[in-house]
Amino acid sequence: MSGAALGLVLARPARLLGEEAFFSELVAGMEEALSPHGLSVLLHMVPDHEAEQATWRRWDADRLLDALVVVDLLVDDSRLRTLADLRLPAVVLGGPPDGLPVSSVYVDDDAAARAVVEGLADLGHRHLGRVSGPRRLWHTARRDEAFADECARRGMTIRTLEGDYTEEAGARLTRDLLGTGLPLTALVFDNDAMAAAGLAQAAAAGLRVPQELSVVAWDDSTLCRLTSPALSVIAVDVHAMGEQLAGVVLDAVAGGPRRCHRAAPHRLLLRRSTAPAPAGPSSAARSSSAARVPGTRRP
Repeated sequence: MSGAALGLVLARPARLLGEEAFFSELVAGMEEALSPHGLSVLLHMVPDHEAEQATWRRWDADRLLDALVVVDLLVDDSRLRTLADLRLPAVVLGGPPDGLPVSSVYVDDDAAARAVVEGLADLGHRHLGRVSGPRRLWHTARRDEAFADECARRGMTIRTLEGDYTEEAGARLTRDLLGTGLPLTALVFDNDAMAAAGLAQAAAAGLRVPQELSVVAWDDSTLCRLTSPALSVIAVDVHAMGEQLAGVVLDAVAGGPRRCHRAAPHRLLLRRSTAPAPAGPSSAARSSSAARVPGTRRP
C-alpha cells in the first residue's frame, strides 16, 4: 500500500464536527478496523463539493492515498462521474443499492423512516412535525418520501421543514413548527443536535415532553442519552458502521469486485421523550394559537 491512508473529505463547516457526533464515531470505527492493517484515516474539511473533487484529483495525481471514502451523496451527484475517472479505489457510504460506479455500504433510510411513523402511530400520534437535513442529500430525499408515504398510508399528517443539522436550525425550525397552528403531538429530527435544541425550545415554549409533545432524534449518541428527558432515537451503531465501511475499503484496495453491502438496520429505541399522544387538542396547538410566531401562516 502506497500512502498507508484513506481519505475522507467532508464538504461542510468544520464547526459541525463539534455539534454532530456521527462522523467522529464513524471515523473511530474505521480507525479501529484499519489500524491492524497499517492504515489510518485522513480527514479533510472543505467548503463545497467542487473543492472536494479538486482534493480527490490532487490526491489521485500525487498518489498520496490508497483509497477514498465518499459520504453525503446528493440526489444528482456529479461527484460520481469524477470517481469513475480516478485511479484511486473508492467506496460510497449511503446512496442507492445499485447503479453506483464503485462499491458501497447501503443504509436503508426508507425502512427506518417507516419504523418511526409506525412507532408513533402505535402511541396514538396522528399529526407529526419533522426537521430534516438538507434536501439535496440522497438520504434526506429517501426519508422525505418514506415519511410522507407512510403517513399517508396510515391517515396521518406530517409537516417537514428543511434544516442543516445545526443546533440553531433545530431551535429555529421547532419554533416555526410550533407556530403553524397545526395539532402536532410529535416532532422528529434528522440528527441529535437539532433534536436536543428542539427539546430545549419546546420546554421554553412551556410544553411538557413527553406528556404534551413527543420528540424523536435520528442516530443515537451520548447527547441523546444526556438530555432531560433522554431522547428516543432511530438507533444505529455508527462505530460498527465505520468498521464495516473500513472492511469494504480494504476489499476495494485489494482489487475486489464492485459490490453493494448492506449496513445493519436502524431500530426505533423509545426512551423518556416519547409517550402516548395527548387526548384532545394538543397543548402544542393551543400554545401556538395563543402566541403565533411572527412571519408564519397557516398552510
